[in-house]
Amino acid sequence: LYDLPGEKDHENVNVEKALRGLGKLKPDPLATKSILQNIQPANYDQHLAQLKTCDLVIEAITERLDWKQDLFAMVAPHLSEHTILTTNTSGLSVHELAEVLPAPLRKRFSGVHFFNPPRYMPLLELIPHRDMDADLLDILEGFFTTTLGKDVIRANDTPGFIGNRVGIFSMMAVIHHAERLGLPIDLVDRLTGPGIGRPKSATFRTADVVGLDTFAHVVHTLALMTEDDPWHQYYRIPEWIQTLIDKGALGQKVGMGVYKKEGREIHVLDPAIQDYRRVQAALDDEVRKILLNPHVVEKYDALIACDHPQADFLLSIFLDLFHFCAFHLPAIAHTARDIDLALRWGYGWKMGVFEVWQAAGWQRIVQQMNNRITQGQMMSDAALPEWVVEHDRTGVHGVGGSWSADGHCMIPRSRHPVYRRQLLPDVVFGEPRPETETAYESEAVRLWHGGDDVAVLGFKTKMHIITDGVLEGTRQAIKIAEDNFKALVLWQPQPPFCAGANLSEIINAASHGKFDVLEDLLIRFQQTTLALKHSVVPTVAAVQGLALGGGCEFLMHCDRIVAGLESYIGLVEVGVGLVPAGGGCKELVARAADAAQGGDLVPFIARYFERVGFGRMSGSAEEAREWDYIGQNDRIVMNSHELLHAAKHEALALYESGYRPPLPRQHIEVAGVAGTAVLQARLVNLLKGDFISDHDYEIGTRLASIMCGGDVDPGSKVNDDWLLHLEREHFLALLKQEKTQARIHYMLDNGKPLRN
Repeated sequence: LYDLPGEKDHENVNVEKALRGLGKLKPDPLATKSILQNIQPANYDQHLAQLKTCDLVIEAITERLDWKQDLFAMVAPHLSEHTILTTNTSGLSVHELAEVLPAPLRKRFSGVHFFNPPRYMPLLELIPHRDMDADLLDILEGFFTTTLGKDVIRANDTPGFIGNRVGIFSMMAVIHHAERLGLPIDLVDRLTGPGIGRPKSATFRTADVVGLDTFAHVVHTLALMTEDDPWHQYYRIPEWIQTLIDKGALGQKVGMGVYKKEGREIHVLDPAIQDYRRVQAALDDEVRKILLNPHVVEKYDALIACDHPQADFLLSIFLDLFHFCAFHLPAIAHTARDIDLALRWGYGWKMGVFEVWQAAGWQRIVQQMNNRITQGQMMSDAALPEWVVEHDRTGVHGVGGSWSADGHCMIPRSRHPVYRRQLLPDVVFGEPRPETETAYESEAVRLWHGGDDVAVLGFKTKMHIITDGVLEGTRQAIKIAEDNFKALVLWQPQPPFCAGANLSEIINAASHGKFDVLEDLLIRFQQTTLALKHSVVPTVAAVQGLALGGGCEFLMHCDRIVAGLESYIGLVEVGVGLVPAGGGCKELVARAADAAQGGDLVPFIARYFERVGFGRMSGSAEEAREWDYIGQNDRIVMNSHELLHAAKHEALALYESGYRPPLPRQHIEVAGVAGTAVLQARLVNLLKGDFISDHDYEIGTRLASIMCGGDVDPGSKVNDDWLLHLEREHFLALLKQEKTQARIHYMLDNGKPLRN
C-alpha cells in the first residue's frame, strides 16, 4: 500500500515514477525488470478492502511503535479470518505490537525481520509472541524458506533480536577499540574485512551502505531498550559520525558519508582534521601475514604473540565479542548455532562467533578472557556464565546438536519438514556433515552419491574452472553414471557453478605456439559437452552463482537446468578476445532455428548475437530464462540449500518417464552469408560510432559467421559437426592474434576485460 496525496492523475504519475525508480535501484531488488508488471499499487484511502484477498500481509513502515500500532488498528478490520499479519521490524517488541490487535488476529500475528538488501541477504528472523498459533508459525517458516528462499531463524522477542543485537555490538566494539588505540578509519576497515572472515565492506563501509542515520537510529534504539546490559555504555554514536549526519552526509545513498568518491579515488574522513583524505592506511607486515593464515588456531596464537597495536585491536574485538555472546546467549537465542548462522546469513561473515571461539580452542579463550576480566582489560567486568567455564567443555557445536544455555543441553537441528529438502545444509564448525560415498575421484573432480541412484559430480578446481583434468573427469563420470546410476547431476557445494575455461592453460599453450595441442583440447571440450547432451542417462545442471563461458556451455548441454535465483549466466568469451567454442554457439543456432519455425531466422539470431557479442551476463536465473540460456522446462529454485534436492528429483523424474537421449542434430537451418551481412552491418555502425574497437569488429564478424552457419546460402541445412568445426576454426584464428592474447593476459592479471 502507498499513501500519496493529491488528485488521481497526479497520484498515478507518482506511482509510475516510483515503479520506474524501483527498477533502477542498485543493488537490483528485482530478479528481472518484467516483474514490475506484477506489482499492483494500492492506497489506504481506496483499496483497504483488497487486503481481504491476501493470505499474508507484511507491514514495513518506519520503526515507531505508535505508528505501527495505529496502522494495525486501521487495517485489522479489513483482513480475512485466515490472513496472517506480520511486522517487518528490526527490534521493536513484537508482543507490544500485538497488544492492539483483536484476540483472533493475535494468533495470526508474528514479527519477521528481513535483512537488507532482502534479495541478496538470506537471513530472515521469525519472531513469534506468546499468543502466536504454533501451526501457523510452522507454515510461515516453510513458506519463507522454500517460496521466498530465505534462511529462517526463530528469534526471541528481545531488543535487536539476534542479528542486530550481536552485529551492532560487534561494530561498537570495533569503534571502541579503534578509539582506544587511535587507529584511523581506513585501517580499521582493512583489519575487519576478509582477513577475519567478514565482508569487504568491513565496519565503516558497512555503516555507509546501511546509512549513517539508520545505523545511528538502531544504536540509539538499542541503547534505550538495554539499560541493564553490562555493555550499555558503549551504545553511543561517536561525535564525528553525528557531525556527518547533521551535515546530511548519510553514506552511500547520498554519495558521501565516512567515505566519498572524488573522481576515481576513494577518500575517507579523518576525524582529527574533520576533512577527507585519500585512503592510504597500511597493515603492519606481521599482522598482514597473520591475517593471511587460514588456520584459526595459528592465527589466534600469532595475535597473542604479536605486540603491535593492530594485533591488540584484533584480539580485543574478538574477546569482547565472545564475552558478550556468551553472557547474552540464554536470553537472545535458542542455541549457539542460531547466533552463528544469523551472523553468516545476515552479515555475510564466513564463521560465526562461537565457531571461531571453538576453532581457536575453547578453554584457552576462556582463560584469556578471565585473565583480562580480572585485570580490567575487557569492555565489561561481567563474569563469564558457569556453562562457559565447565572444565570439560570443548565447544558448543557437536554431534548432538548445538548448546542451549537456557535449556542447559545440546539441541539438534529443527525437524520441520521443510529442512528435509536441504540434503547438505549449511553446517557450523564442529557439527558433523552428512556422509556421502565417493564413486570416482581425481585431482580435478569428485563423483559421489547419497544412496539414491543419482550420481553427483563436482569440480575441485579454483572457481570450478574447466581444466583438461575436469574434461577427462567429466567424461569418466558420465561413463560411470551410465553403468551404475539412473542419472547424473552437476553440482558444486559452494558457488560459483563454473567461472569458465582455464585461461592460464590456454594462454600458456598459445604463447608457445602449441595450437595443435589447443585444437585437441577444443575437440575434447566439445566431446565432453556432447557427452553430457547425448548420455544414455539424464543429466541435470544444478546451478548457483557464476556460470560463464565454458560453464554456461556445460549447462546448456544438460537435459535440464535447475538454477538458484542468484545465478549469473552468460557466454562472455568476447571479453578475452575469443568466441564460444564448447558448443555454445551451436546450441544457440539450433534454438534460433527452432524458434523461427521456418520463418525469418535473422531476428532470432540477432538477439543471441547481441548478448554473446557484448559478453553479457544475466543478472539472475529469471533473466537467463528470458535470454534462453535457461529453457521453459527448466526449474528456478529460490532457496540455494534446496537446489540439490530439486535437481535430483528432476533427474529421477526424467529417468522414470522413460528417458531417451536426443539424437545429434542433422538439419539445422541457418541464415548463411546473407545473415552474416546483416549482423556485420550492425557492427560497422558500432565501429563508426566508436562503440567498438577494430578488434571487437573482427571478433564480432567471426561470431556472426559462426551463428549464421558460415559461408553457405541462406536457408541451408547444417549439422552439429559443421557448427562445432566453425567454432574451433574461429576460436583458434583469434587466439593466434596478439590483441586476443593481450586481453587474456590482462584478464588474468587484473580480473577485468581490456578493450584494445
